[in-house]
This record gives sequence, C-alpha cells and structure tokens, in this order.
Amino acid sequence: MDIDVLVFDVLGTLVDEPAGIRAGIRKFAPSLAAAEVEELLSVWQKHVEQEQGRIVAGERPYAASDVIDREAAQAVADAVGTGDAAELAFAARQLAPWPDTVDGLARLAERFPLVGLSNASRTVLLDLCANAGLRWHTVLSAEDARTYKPAPDVYRLAVDVAGRAPERLLMVAAHAWDLRGAQQAGFRTAYVGRPVGDPPGPADRFDLQADGLADLADQLERGRG
Repeated sequence: MDIDVLVFDVLGTLVDEPAGIRAGIRKFAPSLAAAEVEELLSVWQKHVEQEQGRIVAGERPYAASDVIDREAAQAVADAVGTGDAAELAFAARQLAPWPDTVDGLARLAERFPLVGLSNASRTVLLDLCANAGLRWHTVLSAEDARTYKPAPDVYRLAVDVAGRAPERLLMVAAHAWDLRGAQQAGFRTAYVGRPVGDPPGPADRFDLQADGLADLADQLERGRG
C-alpha cells in the first residue's frame, strides 16, 4: 500500500469512552449498583447514537457533540432522580487512553503525518486530547462538516487537509461502521481491535487488521520495507 497519511478515529479507537462515562456515572451517583451503572451507560450511549443518526439523516438540525453529551447526561440524571447534570456531561471529555495509544501514536508519527478525525466537537477534543495525552499533527472535528461520521462530508475534511487523493489516506478505527464510511469516501482502511469497538462482519474487507497500534506499526513498516 502506498500510504501518505494516517487518519485516526478517536472515541473507542484511542480512548476508552465507555470506561470514562461509566466512571462519571459512578461519581455522580455513588450508591448505584454495578448493573444500574451499566444500564445508565446504555441510556447515554443510545441517546448519542440516536441523535447523531438523526442529524446524519437530516431529521434534526446539527448540534455539536457537547450539546448531545449534555442531553445524554440529563437523561441519566433524570433516570437517577437527581437534578442538574452539567458536571456529569464532562465525563465525555475525561477518557483514558488505551495502554498502547500514546506510544503507538509516537511511533507511527515518525513515519507518517497523523490526523485525528472525530465526531467529538472542537471543544470536547481540546479537553479530551489534553487529558489523554494525544498528540497529533492535526486533529479535525465533524463539527466542521456540521454532520457526523459516517456522512461523506466528514471524511472529506481529512482529504482536504491532507491535500492527497483519498486512496493515499489510511483510516484507522475500531469501528467497522466507520471504516465502511471511509471506504465509500475512497480511503484505504485498517481495523484495530479494541474491547469496545464494532468488529468487522463477514462481508467486510479492510486493507489491514491489527491487534493494536504496535501491530499496526509493524505491518506498515513491513509494507514500506
């Protein structure tokens, strides 16, 4: 593969989003049992997925991810029976990186320009990248396209910034749905397995599949060698 630029999904691929939100819910309502926390995590995740999907489908005007996070946090607070959830919403910005993320990005950055491409808003990305120690050559938010992945306009942001044909870009994600969207935009694709991702289905054909960022770096180095 002749690849010039690596484009990374962030949420779930580089940071453990469910664990961060789960921790925020526990802090918000310490008396909850583990099963109750998982139910509320599902409430949050389903709200985000549903509302972003409605925006992509044109059923709702664009709202940035921090707005949708506040809605999801309020839904959790309403279910718990407590009041304002503004502080809980910040759990979406305090996500720990996977153990291989920081070193893996540093290693890959020695060979490729790295672009983050996230559904998170610009404001959320600022805090999220700082808290997780994510370092980029540039990071792009779906907010600039006023829609969400897998809408084609989001992937075009990376193409425009990279200044290359889409087939010279490798989209790296732990979500098969994200990689399918990138494929439709002309990208090459690499699936990285994570405990919370969306694994490939039987019909998926991605260019690379890796166990983590070190494995991805090894495969890319062998390819260039």
